[in-house]
Amino acid sequence: MERIVEICCGSFEDAYNVYKAKGKRIELNSALYMGGLTCSVASLMMCKKHTPLEVICMVRPRGAGFCYSQYEIDQMMLEAATLLEKGADGIAFGFLNEDHTIDVNNTKKMIELIKSYGKQAVFHRAFDCVNDPYQAIETLISLKVDRILTSGLKAKAIDGLALIKDLQDKYGDKIQILAGSGVNSSNAKEIMDKTGIYQVHSSCKEWLNDMTTKGDSVSYSYDIDHEYGYDVVSKQKVKDILDSVKF
Repeated sequence: MERIVEICCGSFEDAYNVYKAKGKRIELNSALYMGGLTCSVASLMMCKKHTPLEVICMVRPRGAGFCYSQYEIDQMMLEAATLLEKGADGIAFGFLNEDHTIDVNNTKKMIELIKSYGKQAVFHRAFDCVNDPYQAIETLISLKVDRILTSGLKAKAIDGLALIKDLQDKYGDKIQILAGSGVNSSNAKEIMDKTGIYQVHSSCKEWLNDMTTKGDSVSYSYDIDHEYGYDVVSKQKVKDILDSVKF
């Protein structure tokens, strides 16, 4: 099985850096500092025009959790349809109930929409907030989700190896398991080797500075350690992680 490294991107420029580093698949977002929100249509269109990348588009209307109002759900369905119309290869999404179980009704509706375009349905790390990962994955399999992104219910995937391996052993022939959170060139191969999965998800992030981030009395900084910084995908880090997982 070919090993796949999916790179998390927050812009077309990030995606282009992945392409130049010979990556093949991205998850396209906006607002990565909030964990990733719905990507712009323009960024998707530029990706499809200027690269051959497989583009999975995030559909997430706000930060925090995954139990949404009806207005937010309607917005998500419209965003997903628009992105699919513009060439998205799949949609990453997640719906949970207040009791930390899968919201079956809205998950089913989103999957039906995605499948009507013949594209991939990816349940993102909302999975890591469920109370029973076995029940949750069986529900997602029954709904025909193609792939789940998970850190094994831990903050970092390297700490969730036991669960990731168990899910792969029990369900890997029915659903794709993509490990993400804290994945980099130093641990990606270990995660794959120890769990049996063949896909990982990484941000490959580096920081650049924009000195207009701050005025005399105003700051638009969003990271305490990078006063003038903004994060981008590093071509070198993409190359490094791709090289690290080769057999």
